Amino acid sequence: MTCDRYRAVTEHMILQYEKLWPDHPFVFRVPYQKLQGAPGNRAEYVETPPEIRATVLQTLAGLDDEEWIYWCPDDKYPIELVVDKIVDLVSDIVHSAEVSGLLFCRCKALLRRPEATLDPQPKINSFGDVYLERKGWHQIWIHQFLRVKVLRFLFSQMPERIASAKLMDTLKDQVPKLPAHRLFVTRENFAIFGESTHKGTINRNCYESIKRTKIELPKWFRKPNDKYVTLGKLEGQSITTQSR
Repeated sequence: MTCDRYRAVTEHMILQYEKLWPDHPFVFRVPYQKLQGAPGNRAEYVETPPEIRATVLQTLAGLDDEEWIYWCPDDKYPIELVVDKIVDLVSDIVHSAEVSGLLFCRCKALLRRPEATLDPQPKINSFGDVYLERKGWHQIWIHQFLRVKVLRFLFSQMPERIASAKLMDTLKDQVPKLPAHRLFVTRENFAIFGESTHKGTINRNCYESIKRTKIELPKWFRKPNDKYVTLGKLEGQSITTQSR
């Protein structure tokens, strides 16, 4: 999920996957309104209307409800990935008919308030890893594997016009998650993500990461705010942080 104005952070997100997971299996579907990019082996561009709901539904057009996709809005980008383990998770979920979504970054309410956000009954996957079922839409905006039907349902229930992306945090909680759309999170965390922007400004952590690349920032992203926001904790490393 993105728009033309955010193309620099989209390119940064894709570049981070190439750096951290060089042989990843993804072909990124990048929605655009006027700024079409050059298609390549790992990116294709889908023309969409500017509205958020229409953007997502058009990007999903032509995909079967049961197909697995990797949902990666560009307001997040990977900082660290436990690639070998994530590859195992992919191998497991494609053979699991009961799973409709899997998140491998356990943070925020899924970590702090498990009694309110998770079913305590664990599910053990074919590699011995523990999955915990999410009770609602918690952390649906973090990069994760989903069946198409989950996103298609969620966005089809949202208003045609949404004034700002921030409102989707409230809007999603007004949509009842279907019981058949079973969403899980790994008990252990296997990724750290950074947040790219805040209220239309670029976070300092994302700005500093982009400045280490050849990506040219547009004028509206050349002055970062003072936020450093990361999500997730790997063993012996930093916890979820938000600083100003």
